[in-house]
Amino acid sequence: MKRIFNLVLVVLVLWLVFLVAAPVYALSRLPTIDDAPAGTRPPTQPGTAILLVGTDGRDALTPEEQEQLGTGGGGIGSRTDTMMIYYIPLIGKPALISLPRDSYLPIPGHDKNKLNAAYAIGGPSLLIETVEQATGVRIDGYLEVGFGGFVRLVDAVGGIEVCLDKPVVDANSNLNLPKGCQTLDGITTLGYVRQRYQDPLGDLGRVQRQREVIGKLLNKLATPSTVLNPVRYWRVCQALPSVLAKGKNTGIVTMANAARGAIPYSKGDAYSLTVPISNPNATTPAGSSVLWDDAKAKVMFGLIAKGTTLGLDQFAK
Repeated sequence: MKRIFNLVLVVLVLWLVFLVAAPVYALSRLPTIDDAPAGTRPPTQPGTAILLVGTDGRDALTPEEQEQLGTGGGGIGSRTDTMMIYYIPLIGKPALISLPRDSYLPIPGHDKNKLNAAYAIGGPSLLIETVEQATGVRIDGYLEVGFGGFVRLVDAVGGIEVCLDKPVVDANSNLNLPKGCQTLDGITTLGYVRQRYQDPLGDLGRVQRQREVIGKLLNKLATPSTVLNPVRYWRVCQALPSVLAKGKNTGIVTMANAARGAIPYSKGDAYSLTVPISNPNATTPAGSSVLWDDAKAKVMFGLIAKGTTLGLDQFAK
């Protein structure tokens, strides 16, 4: 009996080592991006704040996939479709806060413009500087995913289920989905989160779908079918270097904190928010833009700058 107990104990220890070692090894192989912002930065707050960015990089998409999605052949990683602050406090619920790409904000050294212009002009460094100056939140880490990486990740977990109250048809992303619940593959999921022209909320509806899909992705990654299947778990972990890129200053501790916050988010025990908006369709020198509600945004980001998410429920809709 003692031998059996010792054998089981050894197997359990080896299994735990494998569960930890597989993602650590994968994360050590992530490509890195120069993301050091210039200028004066906000003070460091308790907890961990990560800027999540989705670019229009098509380098991992085949020509057939680009045609299926309707992306065109634009530049690789030259624009950002998605920008979110992912904050994990020391105590309390994590928060994922969308910053609409058309947010009209001061870009250091370049007057006011849409937020995604900061990335187009100066890459991750200028984007982080812009976000920090607009929010007062110190960005501790940076993670970026392109179109192709997103598609591969969704396919790696077996697709994402969505339930639609009505059909969704969007010619711009070659999307034609019937009413009801269905499982979407990577290409179709990307079209689902990108489409906005048929959505009466426009970009604000799109950021809601982006957070919805992130939650479902995390839920699939944390399911027993992934974690308890060593082959699938290894494949998902080792797919990460082809999916994600991280900032040079984004260390293993920051990544571990991100993983810690992902568990409650995958279960719905987290804040999923958009920065408060005063005008979603304002006319500006940069074209139709999104204006933040400065007073409410100051309160939202002020809480995070103090190291807490308590009180963020006032911004939930």
